[in-house]
Amino acid sequence: MLRIAIVGRPNVGKSTLFNRLAGRKLALTDDRPGVTRDRRVASGRLGDLDLELIDTAGFEDVAGESLEARMRRQTEKALGAADVILFVIDARVGVTPLDETFASLLRRRDAKVVLVANKAEGHAGDAGALEAFALGFGDPVEISAEHGEGLSDLYDAIAAARPIAIVGRPNAGKSTLVNRLIGDDRLLTGPEAGITRDAIPVDWDWEGRRVRLVDTAGLRRKARVVDALEKLSTQDAIRAIGFAEVVILVMDATHPFETQDLQIADLVEREGRALVFALAKWDLIEDPAERLADCRHTAERMLPQLRGAPLVALSAETGRGLERLMPAVAKAQVDWSTKVKTSDLNTWLRLAVERHPPPAVNGRRLRPKYIAQTKARPPTFVLFANRAEALPDSYRRYLINSIRQSFDLPGTPMRLTVKAGSNPYADEPTGAGARSKPAPSRPATRGSAPPRRAGRARPPPRTPRS
Repeated sequence: MLRIAIVGRPNVGKSTLFNRLAGRKLALTDDRPGVTRDRRVASGRLGDLDLELIDTAGFEDVAGESLEARMRRQTEKALGAADVILFVIDARVGVTPLDETFASLLRRRDAKVVLVANKAEGHAGDAGALEAFALGFGDPVEISAEHGEGLSDLYDAIAAARPIAIVGRPNAGKSTLVNRLIGDDRLLTGPEAGITRDAIPVDWDWEGRRVRLVDTAGLRRKARVVDALEKLSTQDAIRAIGFAEVVILVMDATHPFETQDLQIADLVEREGRALVFALAKWDLIEDPAERLADCRHTAERMLPQLRGAPLVALSAETGRGLERLMPAVAKAQVDWSTKVKTSDLNTWLRLAVERHPPPAVNGRRLRPKYIAQTKARPPTFVLFANRAEALPDSYRRYLINSIRQSFDLPGTPMRLTVKAGSNPYADEPTGAGARSKPAPSRPATRGSAPPRRAGRARPPPRTPRS
C-alpha cells in the first residue's frame, strides 16, 4: 500500500481530493481556508492502487509556537512518512509566493512529488496549470477533485512512482549495479559487507521513461540479525519490496541461489511483486554457458512458484550483459500488469481440462466450469468448480503454470482462488427481454487499468508441473 501525503497551501482542495480518493466524505470541506488543522489518515483506492491517504493542514510559512506554526509541523511530519507527495495548487489562482516557498521545501525531500493542478475544470485553470510547470516538478496533473475529472492521469502519475527494488545478500553487488545503470558513483561501494544501511531511492531516466531505483541493505538470515540498526535496515529493505512493482534480486554469480537468495525470492513471490534474477560478477565466471544453464536448472527446481522468471547474467564492473537487464525488467512489469480477456481464459480452461482432467476424489470427478480474472498486479483469477474445496494443490499448480505458458507470462506471481459454483452467466434467460452477457472491455487507455491480453490461448502442456 502506497502512503500518499496530500499537501499544499490553504484552500486549494486538499480535503476534497482526500475524500475523493477515500471514496467517502471523511474530511470537512469549506470555502474558508484553514478548516483542516490535524493530519487525517484513511485508506483509499485509485484504480488498482491501494493507498494510505494523509490529509494535511494548509502550509503556512511561519515559525514559533502559534497555531499555524504547530499546523506546519504536523504537515512536515506527514511529508517524512510519505512514499508519494501530492503537491496541490489551485489552477484557477495560479502559482502564489506560498506555493513557491512550499515547492522549495519539497525539492529537499527524497519522496516522489506529483504536482496536482486542482480546480482545472473548463478553461479557467489552463493558465495556472501552465504556470505550475515552473515549480520544477514536471508537467502538472490537471484534475477537478470536486467533479472527479482527471483521475486517470493522476493514477498514471502515482503508478509511475512505484519503484524497482534492488535486493540481495550483503556484498552481492547491488550498489555497484545501481551506479553502473545511472552512470554515476551515486552510492558508496566497497569490499566490506553492510555499507548500505538505508533503502536509498535514485531517480533515473531509462530511454525516456522515468524510473526510481531503490538500493537496499543486504538481507541476511533472521538468526544472524542481532544488531538493532541492522534490524531496522532489514525492515526497510522488506518494506521496499512491498512497495515495488519489480524486484531485482542480485546474486553473486560465484555462489548463487544460496538459502538466503531462495528465501528472498520466496518473499518477493508472497508479496506479489514481479521478479528478475541478476547474476552479478559474471566476469569472474570461467565457463559462462555451463554455469548459466546450471543456474536456470536450479531456479526451476528450487523455485517452481516462479517458473520462468527472467535470469540476466551481467557484470556491473565491466558493463557486460547490462543491456539485457532493463528490457527484462520492463517485460516483467508488463506481464505483472496483464489483464487476460475472460473469453480467452475460458477457451484456455476448456483445453486445459481436456488435456489433463482433474482427478476424481472419493470416486467423484471434479469439474472446473468457469474462470475470470479479478485484478492485475499481480494477475489474480477466480475459478468456479463443483466441490471447490477438494481441488488438489497439485492441480492448482498445473493450472497456474499452464496460464503462464499459454499467455506468455513467465515467472509472474499469480493468485488463483477456487470457489464452488458454475458460470455465473450460464443461467441467464434468452430471448426477448434477456440481458446480454457483458462484452470484454477494450484495451485500457493510458492511466487506467492495465491492458488486456488479446489473442487465442495456446494449448496447455499435457502433463502437470509441480
